Amino acid sequence: MNPSLSIDVYVDFICPWCLIGKRQLQRALAQLREARPEVVINLAWQGVQLLPDLPVAGQPFAAFYRRRLGSDEAVRQRQAQVQEAASAVGEQLDFSRIARMPNTADAHRLLLHAADLGSEQQLEALLERLFAAYFRLGEDLGDRATLLRIAEQCGFAPAALAGSLRGDGRPFASASANIASRGVPCFVFDDHLPVFGAQPPEALLDAMQLALSRSAAAGAGA
Repeated sequence: MNPSLSIDVYVDFICPWCLIGKRQLQRALAQLREARPEVVINLAWQGVQLLPDLPVAGQPFAAFYRRRLGSDEAVRQRQAQVQEAASAVGEQLDFSRIARMPNTADAHRLLLHAADLGSEQQLEALLERLFAAYFRLGEDLGDRATLLRIAEQCGFAPAALAGSLRGDGRPFASASANIASRGVPCFVFDDHLPVFGAQPPEALLDAMQLALSRSAAAGAGA
């Protein structure tokens, strides 16, 4: 039997470090597959709502970050830092197009339901599209019509997903809340080895190799 590795990734779509972490994970997985093509990867994406107290319609983006960081200059510096990190992994973030800080509860419900309905390729397309909607296109991830349109663009039937969207701003509750309490992105390998933050591919690859080694040792001792 081929060795297997489970990877649970905890993210929110409004966190740029989650997008950066996704790119780092892709690079690490490419290295792992090249070195050990026999390993079966079981990858699952888990939603974490970072701002559950936002109103259902969200808040103006610029005002939100001005209150959070204290000044327009502090916001500019933070955004420049994030854009530099994103550029290093091939991503261009356009903060100027983001009008609202959205309530992401329904976006997470959409992803959760889509995981039960779609193929691995459709789910990957949905993840990419949701990140692009926020960070490149300035679309409102708290808007029901926007979410269903995005899902349809990724091959899902909107009617099949519409029932998962509450539209009332109720927080998205999941088992991931405690696991990722130290922040996102959070990568958990084989249910026991967590790595926090948008770590470089080398760190993620090391964690994967360690998880595989522990699994092999446990199997040998059984």
